[in-house]
Amino acid sequence: MNFVKIEERIPLLEQILLGWKNTIAFEYNGYRNHVYRMIHFCLALRECSEEEREKIIIAGAFHDIGIWIEDTVDYIPPSIPPAMDYLKERNLGAWSEEIKLMIAEHHKVRSYRDTAYPLVEVFRKGDLVDFSFGTVKFGISATYIREIKAKFPNSDFHKNLGRRAIRWFWQHPLNPAPMMKW
Repeated sequence: MNFVKIEERIPLLEQILLGWKNTIAFEYNGYRNHVYRMIHFCLALRECSEEEREKIIIAGAFHDIGIWIEDTVDYIPPSIPPAMDYLKERNLGAWSEEIKLMIAEHHKVRSYRDTAYPLVEVFRKGDLVDFSFGTVKFGISATYIREIKAKFPNSDFHKNLGRRAIRWFWQHPLNPAPMMKW
């Protein structure tokens, strides 16, 4: 595993997230920190080119944004269009399929096996390291996970997701986790 230098501020990520700050509102710091944690975990899982790093940052910024767009736990479908719009506006349409898959498959329970898009699996794993509070490591050292968590605290991100999940469960008891995929 790579031990990646901790970047306290990633300009591209800050630029993208700033456009969503009012939408995310009081949960902004929690989401921002979650994205920083998962990006660092992704980069620790795979040595990336600059282009791959940029793809991870863009997908990271948008991967859960549908939570606030639709105020829902079924947030993956509404998270994809803003990412596609962002790519189109910046003439990065060639990345669309891969970034769409990174977002769409990031809660896949089983490994993503299409070798044409290796970042999809890296992204899934990076998110799972954070979602599991670091109990699932995929070879990332516990020390590095602790350092990332200390630098980018949870700020109630998981607590706020839990509140939404409970509300969703009461409204949709037969579909308690719509964002999960096999």
